[in-house]
Amino acid sequence: MIQVVNVSLAFGGRTLYKDVNLKFTKGNCYGIIGANGAGKSTFLKILTGEIEPNTGEVLISPGERMSVLEQNQNKYDQETVLDTVLLGHKRLMEVQKEKDALYAKPDFSEADGIRAGELETEFAELGGWEAESEAKTLLQNMGVPESCYYDLMSTLDPKVKVKVLLAQALFGNPDILILDEPTNNLDFKTIRWLENFLLDFENIVIIVSHNRHFLNKVCTHICDVDFGQINMYLGNYDFWYETSQLLARQARDQNKKAEQRAKELKEFIARFAANASKSKQATSRKKELEKLTIEDLKPSSRKYPYVDFKFEQEIGKEILKVENLTKNGMFKNLSFNVEHGQKIVFLSSNSLVLTTLFNILAGKDTADSGTIRWGKTIKFSYLPQDNREYFENCHLSVVDWLRQFSKDKTESYVRGWLGRMLFSGEESLKEVNVLSGGERVRCMLAKIMLEAGNVLILDEPTNHLDLESITSLNKGMINFKGCILFATGDQEIIETVANRIIDIVDENTIIDKEMTYEEYMEKYKN
Repeated sequence: MIQVVNVSLAFGGRTLYKDVNLKFTKGNCYGIIGANGAGKSTFLKILTGEIEPNTGEVLISPGERMSVLEQNQNKYDQETVLDTVLLGHKRLMEVQKEKDALYAKPDFSEADGIRAGELETEFAELGGWEAESEAKTLLQNMGVPESCYYDLMSTLDPKVKVKVLLAQALFGNPDILILDEPTNNLDFKTIRWLENFLLDFENIVIIVSHNRHFLNKVCTHICDVDFGQINMYLGNYDFWYETSQLLARQARDQNKKAEQRAKELKEFIARFAANASKSKQATSRKKELEKLTIEDLKPSSRKYPYVDFKFEQEIGKEILKVENLTKNGMFKNLSFNVEHGQKIVFLSSNSLVLTTLFNILAGKDTADSGTIRWGKTIKFSYLPQDNREYFENCHLSVVDWLRQFSKDKTESYVRGWLGRMLFSGEESLKEVNVLSGGERVRCMLAKIMLEAGNVLILDEPTNHLDLESITSLNKGMINFKGCILFATGDQEIIETVANRIIDIVDENTIIDKEMTYEEYMEKYKN
């Protein structure tokens, strides 16, 4: 068990949270959510002891082992892959090291023998004899090639490193497992395996993640970092979201009713306070007014942009026809037609393949051979994965940058659109070349909405976005009445938006099916 008792933390006058009291118990998985900068990862560091709170303490049951997903991918560069996983159980490795040192002594004494016996007992209790086999099984389940088990970590591709470090965190059945963004850079197969692993895991799991599908699948509780507090809710992310929206609406409605009643009471008192025949009623109304509570609703750190894609020109009979499209090293003879109402997710183990395809469809790259024919009524809008060309070396303010893409150039109109995307006040006057990755994507989404295309091409649109922006984008994609061609690592978006799958398995193999993502995974990927 972990118990958080009266924990408070402030940085430079800003309070992240105050008097937090939480209890994490065995058999549950807790998702930590909150807006960017709310203090999610900082809270994990408090739990692990990396950061000391200003007040309060974190209590862990005696003898329980905590395991943490390492964020520094280069920390174990001089270790082999297998040893890196084994180092996830520090005490086991300490026992192994001390044992080896004793047995290597040329003057092995009777005292050494007694100590060695103690270590052998502890080694067996910690599962030392099965450790290497367990580590190899974890690596195998994550798709790490057996051929690299004895290679140095420094030689690995970053995506493989992530899997090894995750295996390290899971190794040895820890009592407390703390994972910060565990699905980043993982393929869908590994994420699915991890989901099943955590569903069967019987100890405590605490996770920070922007992957809504993952949070929905594995979490039994949600801890919401907001209003300077951390509040725990039973259920997964979707249940928390619906509950929080309902509570917020109820609070607003209650306030409106209270404000209306206060207005009525004040008007009555003003009219009849000096009237002797009505003085008793006026006094009664004064007492009621004094008891009336109008809540001072605190502004949430969590804000949802407004994403709603509309188009001006109706889609004609022909939308897009692609025939025998070939790009050397990427795909050969790729052919497909886009029909009305289709929202197509493109899959590939190599994201560069999809980026290349989308750039060709948008006219930013050329194919080696093949043809592309857009319908005469089609106006497409493209959100590229790499948006640097729109922002770097550009000294326009956010307002003037967006004005370029608007038919209505008036200040109030453009600012209205920026307000939808959470740029208000001075934020809209910043130069676009200093925007964060998430701010740039929100600018691009505003641009696309203003363009009002009837076909959207979206290449990894959730990159750099927080959960709130991803949720809003997801709704916008679901509600869009045109066609969408997209690639994303967000499984929730794929499952709720896509009605057709085009999987570029390799240069020569393409699977094209009109079905949901779940149906596709069951039929073709198991």
